[in-house]
Amino acid sequence: MKQFISFWLSILFVGLFFPGCKQTTNKLTEQEAKDGWVLLFDGKSLNGWRDFKGGTPVTAPWKAEKGTLTSLGHGSDSTGYIVTEKQYENFILAFDWKISEGGNSGLLYHVVERPELKTPYVTGPEYQLIDDVGFPDPIEDWQKAAADYAMYVCDPEKKVLNKAGKWNTSKIIFDNGHVEHWLNGQKVIEFEAWTEDWFTRKKSGKWDFAPEYGLARSGVFAVQDHGSRVWFKNMKIKELPRKPKQETLFNGKDLTGWETYGTEKWYVENGDMVCESGPDKEYGYLGTRKYYDDFDLSLDFKQEANGNSGVFIRSYIKTGVEISGWQVEVAPPNHDTGGIYESYGRGWIAQIPDEKENILKKDDWNTMRIKVDGDTITTWLNGEVMTELKDEKIGQGKGRILLQIHSGGGIKVRWKNIMLTEL
Repeated sequence: MKQFISFWLSILFVGLFFPGCKQTTNKLTEQEAKDGWVLLFDGKSLNGWRDFKGGTPVTAPWKAEKGTLTSLGHGSDSTGYIVTEKQYENFILAFDWKISEGGNSGLLYHVVERPELKTPYVTGPEYQLIDDVGFPDPIEDWQKAAADYAMYVCDPEKKVLNKAGKWNTSKIIFDNGHVEHWLNGQKVIEFEAWTEDWFTRKKSGKWDFAPEYGLARSGVFAVQDHGSRVWFKNMKIKELPRKPKQETLFNGKDLTGWETYGTEKWYVENGDMVCESGPDKEYGYLGTRKYYDDFDLSLDFKQEANGNSGVFIRSYIKTGVEISGWQVEVAPPNHDTGGIYESYGRGWIAQIPDEKENILKKDDWNTMRIKVDGDTITTWLNGEVMTELKDEKIGQGKGRILLQIHSGGGIKVRWKNIMLTEL
């Protein structure tokens, strides 16, 4: 009888001091649910997941197996990815994982899906998952488990990785550009995205071939079958709020924070940013290094010569000077300054009323304001509303702000007071 009582007392002890140790896999506690946590994997199906740039049912080599989300080991560097159906911006993502001996995988966030993008890693930063000890080839620190792949390495004094086949617990925090990687209860990486240090690392390493890497403010999560098995469970996420902030995009001294596309001229003169046609008389662009999603932008412009130009929003350069996105028109009189044009798509989607053409001041400074909030864009010229448009495609867009020089030659436009408030 004493043995019987001791047995049940021991069971009670375990239940009291290790609450939730039974039947908690892939489930949220009541407090977690109240705090806003949501499961990314239900433990039983691939609901909420789909193929990269594809749909459902999932055809990539993944399945729900014995309470885990697992790869089958049939993928490669360019295949075998699945992504979440929902996009995320700021978050805390927690997950348990284990990998097969010699295995290699990864979990990526802020992944962008475009037809010309072949893999998630050309846009999405990656929390590396790998067998550090048993991987068959030599690997650098930036390739090891919990690294921000090809960008930031783990603190070796804090990193404790369980061997292949054993479970690890990880966490990624992305909070308005502040990033942390955690492994088995220790913070092993901490950095700020989109700083000078971040851009220096991006340009000096593997991402020269991937100009859009790491720039998106939001996107889907992706997991990778890299030809070996990896298992996930207890994948849960808590979304964090966006923190609006103001930026001066042009410092009045140089083109810091901007990147040039094409051979046309961009320079600073007397505190103004100047765009001017070069001898090639082709299209030219000056784009922000960063992406901006929702914002209120104001800038001043003066058309010194043919003013055929524009301000692109949520746009990106596909190759050379081939741009994809939406342009708020800056043009000579009677050519729809303040209207909205879609490049490589529908063309004009919002032209201004004829009676508003006289709002543009010729040979003088004008003030343009552009507000982009979700799928709604509003433009003002010298304080007057020029367009108000709600558009699903714009709502799905991600990209830079770019200023344009139109082809044809003879163009010269000055810009100043470029101010942006993120919403």
